[in-house]
Amino acid sequence: MSPQLIQSSIEIIIGILTLFAGGEFFVQGAASLSLILGIPQLVIGLTVVSLGTSAPELFVSVGSFFRGSDAIALGNIVGSNIFNVLVVLGSSALVMPLRVESRLVRRDVPLLLAVSAAVWGMASSGNFSWQSGIALLIALGINTIWEIRTAREEPQSIKDAEPEIKLNSYSKKWLRAIGKIIAGILILGFGSNLLISGAKSLASAYGWSETVIGLTIVSAGTSMPELATSLVASLRGKTDLAIGNVIGSSLLNQLLVLGSCALLSGNNGLVVEEVLIQRDIPIMILTVLACMPIFWTKGIISRSEGGTLLLLYILYLTDQIIPYTLPTFQEDLRMLVAYIVLPIVLLLVSFKAYRYWQKLT
Repeated sequence: MSPQLIQSSIEIIIGILTLFAGGEFFVQGAASLSLILGIPQLVIGLTVVSLGTSAPELFVSVGSFFRGSDAIALGNIVGSNIFNVLVVLGSSALVMPLRVESRLVRRDVPLLLAVSAAVWGMASSGNFSWQSGIALLIALGINTIWEIRTAREEPQSIKDAEPEIKLNSYSKKWLRAIGKIIAGILILGFGSNLLISGAKSLASAYGWSETVIGLTIVSAGTSMPELATSLVASLRGKTDLAIGNVIGSSLLNQLLVLGSCALLSGNNGLVVEEVLIQRDIPIMILTVLACMPIFWTKGIISRSEGGTLLLLYILYLTDQIIPYTLPTFQEDLRMLVAYIVLPIVLLLVSFKAYRYWQKLT
């Protein structure tokens, strides 16, 4: 193993761990400050906590943009959403079958699908403009207000949406709260720089494209807070929180992270590679679409369904890597997915949807 490869791997590992720590500090400090200012816990749960788990994606994507790596910035956003649905949701269902009853999931899943489709349309020209960024940020503001207003109308949802952190254990002192926020931001900045540097070096060492690195290693690294949060929530039986974390984070990745990067890009806009438009963004949309029949039935995401989601991510990851490792098997893998895996998945999804519509009639 070459020294460059060792250094890149160390930077990526330390960067991921640092991002996780920075996100924790940020959430703790922001939650404490919110309580000091008298902001309701519901608002904290819907904004601060979800922002904290998405902070690594925000720092890494914005940092990648400023370092001239639009491919890593966009790949991280798209890859994180695919990882959230297939890995975070799938792993949580393996730990404990997820019962889908929450207002957040019933409303936010169709919204996530609509936002994802809109992002695909905005990116289809090959350039994501600053005007599109403004539109996404405006949608974020509208959605946040809507979240708060509708949550207050449903007391049970408020309980479900409260953050899984012991807010009373935090100090009420201003300096401690602000200190944690500043420390979190600094740690996130340091970790994002390490992860970006390691990812770019790894891409250079193996000859991989920055888009593939962003879709795989970087996106998986920045999604670790979501994975940890949902797994802990599943172990504690808070299945609504596990699902809501996935959907909320995926929404923020597009509305906040992508919106911010596009706005900062100015007149030049973000360059969107053709592979993202033709393959990865459609896959991101299909992952949400495939889950909708499960959510509609207000049933349970079983362990077998969770395992299926994980299997689909393994196939997706293999398809990303195999052109650089075993190019002769690339066509065979895609034939397997196209003629065996996808038909089975479509059959299961169609059956689930049929049962739902049958119950309605």
